Amino acid sequence: MQDEKVFISELLNSKTQNEAFRKLLQLYQKPLYHHIRGMVLNHDDADDVLQNTFLKVYSNLHQFKGDSKLFSWMYRIATNESITFMQQRAKKQGITNEEVKEKALQRLESDVYFDGDEMQLKLQRAVATLPEKQQLVFKMKYYEALKYEDMSEILTTSVGALKASYHLAVKKIEHLIELD
Repeated sequence: MQDEKVFISELLNSKTQNEAFRKLLQLYQKPLYHHIRGMVLNHDDADDVLQNTFLKVYSNLHQFKGDSKLFSWMYRIATNESITFMQQRAKKQGITNEEVKEKALQRLESDVYFDGDEMQLKLQRAVATLPEKQQLVFKMKYYEALKYEDMSEILTTSVGALKASYHLAVKKIEHLIELD
């Protein structure tokens, strides 16, 4: 935790800020991209949301209180940016969030950046049917292998509630895949 405090002070210091932010990008660009991509499903959209995420991190770093890990704070920003992006897309197209997700799933099959097989597509379709919170919990645990404690900081939810959400999500997904 002490190392993180030093790193944050480097991010806030105008003399060390640029180098520290490059390091921040190096450390978190890939995991945040995969987290965002899991939510928005499209490579180009994920890149846009990732860029917005890092802009928000950069411009709001002085407001980071250190109550959570920097990692958790950034994931929370990425999660909120992804949700906002999907909501804005739905509003702009005059459709529901579920319809936006369905369109994204349909495009996923032809996405050159998607390297999954038919089973991965079935899994993505099953996950898309879950309530938003269960989707987030499932993706963070299954795809990103995040610890419940980290997820608790990111989603500001108790570990017990996250475990219950994950368990329910797994059961629903298993059931949907069996039916398919």
